[in-house]
Amino acid sequence: METLVNDFSPGLFVVQSVLLIGLIFLLVKYAWKPILTSLNERESGIEEALKAAENARKEMQNLQADNDKLLKEARAEREAMLKEAREIKNKMISDSKEQAKVEGDKMIKQAQSAIESEKKAAMADIKNQVAELSVEIAEKVLKEQLSNKKEQLKLVDNLLGDVKLN
Repeated sequence: METLVNDFSPGLFVVQSVLLIGLIFLLVKYAWKPILTSLNERESGIEEALKAAENARKEMQNLQADNDKLLKEARAEREAMLKEAREIKNKMISDSKEQAKVEGDKMIKQAQSAIESEKKAAMADIKNQVAELSVEIAEKVLKEQLSNKKEQLKLVDNLLGDVKLN
């Protein structure tokens, strides 16, 4: 440190000071503004990038909310379609049951009318047979004893006892 103080030259100091001030002046005049401009541009670029990132994040949140909304709507629509399909299925089943019941009732009525007509035909046949038997009995009675009334009554009772109607 003593050597620095001993070797100190005021002329050299002044020249170096002038050069340093000139250099600072040149830097301020030609380099300082472009450096500050590039720093400001970089700073504004970073701020814009941060804003863009924030906007992108908000956009993603909005898209996520829209996606959730669309998903809920799709689920609700699916549920509605499934409900409608169940209702259609139940309606078809009930319609089929109703139609089967109507057809069954129709068949039962047809069977009952067929049974009734067969019953009437059987009754008519029985009446014809009874009439024929009555005629035969009358013929036998008349042939055996036309003169004896007691024996005719006895014969009619015996013949009627032999005939059984179910």
